[in-house]
Amino acid sequence: MAATMIQLIGFMLSALGQFLISAATAMDMWSLQDRSLTIITSVYTYSGLWKSCVGTAYGTTQCRPYFTILGLPALLQAVRALMIVGIVLGAIGLLIAIFSLKCLKMGNMEDNLKATMTLSAGIMLLLAGVCGIAGVSAFANLIVQSFQFTTFASGFSNTGGLTGTLTPRYTFGPALFVGWIGGAILFIGGILMCLACRGMTPEKNQGYDGMAYKAASQSAMYRSDTRSRPVYNDSYKAQSMDGRQANQRFDYV
Repeated sequence: MAATMIQLIGFMLSALGQFLISAATAMDMWSLQDRSLTIITSVYTYSGLWKSCVGTAYGTTQCRPYFTILGLPALLQAVRALMIVGIVLGAIGLLIAIFSLKCLKMGNMEDNLKATMTLSAGIMLLLAGVCGIAGVSAFANLIVQSFQFTTFASGFSNTGGLTGTLTPRYTFGPALFVGWIGGAILFIGGILMCLACRGMTPEKNQGYDGMAYKAASQSAMYRSDTRSRPVYNDSYKAQSMDGRQANQRFDYV
């Protein structure tokens, strides 16, 4: 009963994590323009894995997809690959997990087969969570490096006005947090599926089946020859015709 509950909780967490990393991959707000030092805050830009957008304070948004693949940074392409691999592994793991649920009866499927399928699904879901966390973390590291090396030159003119050039800086977008949470939930769900596999396997007998052998006694008994030896009886003596006794012995076996 405990294994069934752990398996069901792991499956539900994995499904939730799969939904979150899929949503994070499709979202556009992976990086959001930092408006803390900008003068014009009514217009801001943000970008995701597939397109960049410009939004206004009035709610209007205009997006432009990336029309090139080779022209994109290598790290962005690596993040794309990690997220896609995570989604594919999670989908396959969930599909296997559905058929391995102990609360569902699938014909005459044995518990050993369901335990093996549960372990396989748990490993795939665990790897999917790792891919999601790695992809989001790599993109976050790129934002941090860009934020640190962004320069802001400013100064005051003689008239007291603020002059200078402003280079847009970007910070973490909501998609990063959704991806982190989804990857962590997916990772935990995969661990629970792997733990449920141990409880689904029938317990094996710890003893060893075999025959008991009794050692032969060290004091072996040797029997002598039981053949009877000839017995000589002196009480019977042969008599002759004249009544005399002859000193003859007869053997009786």
